[in-house]
Amino acid sequence: MAERMVFLGFGKWARADRIYALEPLGEGERGHGRRTRVWVDGIPEPVVASRTERTILAEMGQDTSQQFSPILDEALDLAERLAAAAEEGRVDLGDLGRRARSVLEKTVKPPEPEALF
Repeated sequence: MAERMVFLGFGKWARADRIYALEPLGEGERGHGRRTRVWVDGIPEPVVASRTERTILAEMGQDTSQQFSPILDEALDLAERLAAAAEEGRVDLGDLGRRARSVLEKTVKPPEPEALF
């Protein structure tokens, strides 16, 4: 884990061995891809990540049981965008449909290979 780089979103990366705390953003602080404060050794202020703490932990090698974390991040982002668009009175159903289909496709198991004998 010493030199593993962890993607935080927004083009930001941090070394896994330098991350010492993760703090989910509270109600009213989240939005537009803002999900988690990441405390990195050597940086005085936390970095705001667009990924959930679960996904960051998985990339750090701390939580390998969360295989669907990237899908969950996408689903949360989709839900957040839908809620914001609905509040503003401008919902692009075509775009939302494509994004939802993309998220759902990632959860489908590939078909079992056909047995030859």
